[in-house]
Amino acid sequence: MQAHLRGRTEHVQTPVVVGDVTYRISRPAAADALIDEEDFARDERLPYWAELWPSAVALAGRVSKEDLAGRRVVELGCGLGLPSVVALARGARVTVTDRYQAALDFARYNARANLGFEPETRLLDWFVPASEGLYPFDFVLAADVLYEHKNVPALVALIPTLLAAGGEVLLADPRRKDTPTFLKRMQEWGFRSSTEECVVPASRIAVLVHRLRRR
Repeated sequence: MQAHLRGRTEHVQTPVVVGDVTYRISRPAAADALIDEEDFARDERLPYWAELWPSAVALAGRVSKEDLAGRRVVELGCGLGLPSVVALARGARVTVTDRYQAALDFARYNARANLGFEPETRLLDWFVPASEGLYPFDFVLAADVLYEHKNVPALVALIPTLLAAGGEVLLADPRRKDTPTFLKRMQEWGFRSSTEECVVPASRIAVLVHRLRRR
């Protein structure tokens, strides 16, 4: 992990209560210190992965209520991996994906530190999707992934290719402006959705968790 921090910042542990379990999630102490001008100039990359976002906490809470024993789960844009750690704790077979190797390494570390074992990992760029080799999943998890309009068509194209028959999507979203467009596009693909609100105690931010199923 230290190699990814490039000497610019330290890493800290944040305790996160999910249900009746406290997970300790390691993260960079100062995410802004990891901004790389060359990465940004090349493709506008920013280290969003390095923050523990309220939507990830809300999604983890929803995941903690699911019966996932033996189920195949993939997280898109895993960041620090909290929802995936909870899915592993619930008995799922988990693959974490992100476009940053640093995110995958932090997610693996957090799983190992909290549970003693790790998920599978896969680099995945939504805009150059290479889903070959990613087996169909029972659940697709995603937390706050609609922060840019361009993510909508990319994810609408990608997600159906990842789902097994009868598979579901759990999407946690803090009311991003493009979320209604995403839900409408997914409806056109034959998905129906239901929504519940989750207030994250530490931040008091209300996050919507959308569950999408094929009709």
